[in-house]
Amino acid sequence: MAILEVKNLKKSFDDTEVIRDISFTMDEGETLTIIGSSGSGKTTLLRCLNFLERPDSGVIRVKDEVLFDSDITGTVSEKDIRNRRLHFGLVFQSFNLFPQYTALENVTLAPLLLAKENTGIDLPAIEENARGLLDDMGLSDRMGNYPHELSGGQQQRVAIARALALHPDILCFDEPTSALDPELTGEVLRVIKDLAGHNMTMIIVTHEMSFAHDVSDKILFMDKGVIAEEGTPEEVIDNPQNDRTIQFLANYKNGM
Repeated sequence: MAILEVKNLKKSFDDTEVIRDISFTMDEGETLTIIGSSGSGKTTLLRCLNFLERPDSGVIRVKDEVLFDSDITGTVSEKDIRNRRLHFGLVFQSFNLFPQYTALENVTLAPLLLAKENTGIDLPAIEENARGLLDDMGLSDRMGNYPHELSGGQQQRVAIARALALHPDILCFDEPTSALDPELTGEVLRVIKDLAGHNMTMIIVTHEMSFAHDVSDKILFMDKGVIAEEGTPEEVIDNPQNDRTIQFLANYKNGM
């Protein structure tokens, strides 16, 4: 059974249709990578899945639970939206860490806020889990550091730990290395590959084609708000059939 089902998702801003009739499914433990030119709708799709934007129409279902259905979803409370977001974790391209908090505090903040709304949560376990996640990220000696004391790669690894702290069903990455110097990109990509090796269900938006080929179970190529081509890395990257996909990938092979 699919862990995520997206059906006929649409989103417009004013008169501009940014995503148009997007449908796809993914299985638990699968890594799905979304590629495409800037402006093709990739980030908007991630934001709709994470309920940072409300879709205009369509259906989003996780573990057979309907999170959004434009035919039946009316007014939704902020608490309901927060609960729906818990199914997803999102790692932003620009880290978005809170500068006034240490690495450890950044990771524990959201679970502690959630604990205030839900009785029975083990508070000491929140810090223990956060310490374990930062240790997994290779940051055991940086837990007390503030974001400005960390490199870009270290900040992004804190952001990944923060996203994992709420135990999401699906972890999403929006261009996780675009704000990094090339020499720092590798350390973040290694963390993501390790998560894939441990069967973390992930959706990754990236322009790193070699990485997308190596880490993905399935690739979607988006163009002008639609899925123009989808398949395995071998099908989409090695042997694309859509003319727009061929043109897009040729730019990377030519060094762009």
